[in-house]
Amino acid sequence: MIAVADVAQTIPERHYTHHEGRGTTPHRSNPKAIHRELTTLEVQPGMNVAEFGTGSGYSGALLAQLVGPTGTVTSLDIDTYLVKWANLIHHERGIDNVRCHVADGNAGFPERAPYDRLVAWCTPPLLSKAWVDQVIDGGLIVAPLPIAAVPNMTVVAKIRIQGGEPTVEQVFTGGYIEATASPKTDLDLPGRWVDWENHIPSPSWISIAWREQDDRLHTGARTALGRLLKDAHTEPYSGEEVDWPSWRTFAASLANPQLTMAGINPDLWAIGHSTPTTAAVLQQDGTIVADAADSPSLAVLRDWLNAWENAGRPAPETYTPSLVSHDEPGLTGWNLRLTV
Repeated sequence: MIAVADVAQTIPERHYTHHEGRGTTPHRSNPKAIHRELTTLEVQPGMNVAEFGTGSGYSGALLAQLVGPTGTVTSLDIDTYLVKWANLIHHERGIDNVRCHVADGNAGFPERAPYDRLVAWCTPPLLSKAWVDQVIDGGLIVAPLPIAAVPNMTVVAKIRIQGGEPTVEQVFTGGYIEATASPKTDLDLPGRWVDWENHIPSPSWISIAWREQDDRLHTGARTALGRLLKDAHTEPYSGEEVDWPSWRTFAASLANPQLTMAGINPDLWAIGHSTPTTAAVLQQDGTIVADAADSPSLAVLRDWLNAWENAGRPAPETYTPSLVSHDEPGLTGWNLRLTV
C-alpha cells in the first residue's frame, strides 16, 4: 500500500486550490485532514474508488495516484462549476483515471459501482443505504456522519461492509460542510437542520432537536432564539477553557430531545438546552447565555457540563459507536450514535 504522505509530495496542492484560471476555491478541506482520511481508507493500487465532494480536485488527484493506472476514481459534486474545472485540471496534468460528475452524492453513483472504497468530504444526513449497497463485501467507507440531528455534531467514521451490513471500526474528531441538494453559497450558515434564522439586525440562527414538536410557524424555535438574543443573562463558564470537540460530542451522546445548537454571535457556535419557553447555551468562547439567571434550561445545561467534567472530558475517539436503522421516504440508512 502506497503511503499517502509520499503521494502528496508529487501533487501540487495549490495548483488545485488556487488555480490561476479558476481562482481560489473556498470549497476545500484541510490537506492534513485529507491525508488522514485517505490513510484510514487503506487505498491500494487497482481499486475502484468513489469520493463525494470534488471540491478543488486535490483529493481526487491523490486518489488517482494511490489507485494507479489500473485503478479508477469517480468524483461527485453538486456544483457544476467545480466539477468542470476539476475535470479540466486533471486533464491538463495528464490524469486520466479520474472522472468527475455532477450528482447528488447521497444517492451514490451506481453507474460505476461496485466500489472497493468510498470517501466523503461533505456530511450527509445519515449513512446512506445506497452507499453501503454500492461498496463491495469487505470494502471500506470513510465519511463524516452526524451524531445528533443538529448541525456540526459530527465525527469521521471508518466503516467496514460485511455481508451488506455496515460496522463502525473507528471514529475520530472531524467534520465537513453539510451535503446539500444545491451548491452552498453561505458558508457561515449550516446547510441542514436550521429551524429559524434572522438576517436583521444581524445574522443569527437556531437548531432544535425537538423540531417535530414545533408548529408550522416554528414558534418554539423563534421564541427560543429570541430569548437568547434579547435581554439575555450571561455568565462565564466556571471550568477550564472549553474543549469544543469533546463538549459537542458529549452533548450529542446524551441523546436528549431538548438538545439545541445556535449561532447568536458571529463566528461562535453554541450548544445547550431549550424548550418553547426557556433556553440556555454554552458558546465556544466559554460564555453561557440563558433567558434568565433562574432559567430551567440553564439548570439542565449546568448538569450536563458537570457530567462532562466528571467524565473527564472524553475525546470523541473514546466513545462506543453504534448504527441505528433509519427508514423514511427518500432517506434510508443508518444514524450513527455514540455512548460514553
